[in-house]
Amino acid sequence: MGPMIKTEEHQEDYMSPPWLMPMLRGSYFVPCSIHADSNKNECNLFCLDCAGNTFCSYCLVKHKDHRVVQIRRSSYHNVVRVNEIQKYIDISCVQTYIINSAKIVFLNERPQPRIGKGVTNTCEICCRSLLDSFRFCSLGCKLGGMKRGDQSLTFSLRGKHGREYQGGSESDEATTPTKMRKTNAFNRLMSGLSISTVRHDEYGPGGDQRSLSSGDEGGFSFSPGTPPIYNHRNSSRRKGIPHRAPF
Repeated sequence: MGPMIKTEEHQEDYMSPPWLMPMLRGSYFVPCSIHADSNKNECNLFCLDCAGNTFCSYCLVKHKDHRVVQIRRSSYHNVVRVNEIQKYIDISCVQTYIINSAKIVFLNERPQPRIGKGVTNTCEICCRSLLDSFRFCSLGCKLGGMKRGDQSLTFSLRGKHGREYQGGSESDEATTPTKMRKTNAFNRLMSGLSISTVRHDEYGPGGDQRSLSSGDEGGFSFSPGTPPIYNHRNSSRRKGIPHRAPF
């Protein structure tokens, strides 16, 4: 048996996830053929598990519990938000942009016909001007750099995090630092009550030194505020009824 020769299609699957090329080549923002009579039926969603055709929001019920990303458009080019795609692939070396307060990355190359003056760094594939810390302008250009044999490039998250990312997200409670959670609880308590902080005595009964645990909030306790003392001496006296002098 002769040596196995990798075709271009198998080579792409080997270097990148099997859904990446179908996502890059997908036809977006065209009317959905299934929901042609519905409003907002443009195909701007892609399922990473099915790796098939693009679909609209009405077709989303058929992809329950699947990994679905939404494709957006900027300057007539297809983009995807970084917080969606970075769960599944490593997008390092690709320049990101902020559009409408969201960080995005372009799907395919964007050739630049003329390079401006003073440009010191360009995309290695399509020669678009970039910041100095990036090598490619899109995910497709990074894939093109991998086809050239650059072993330092990868889309896999296994080497980046030591294990393959499964796409799950941790809860906010688990990722919030303990100090921050305590601060939020303190702020909620402050908004509902008038609170005064009273320092615990560092020595307990009998002169024994107390050990403050982490749950004591740094040795402070909360008690309702004491109303201010009313000073009668400083208050103005009410004048009596004036009496007329006798004639």
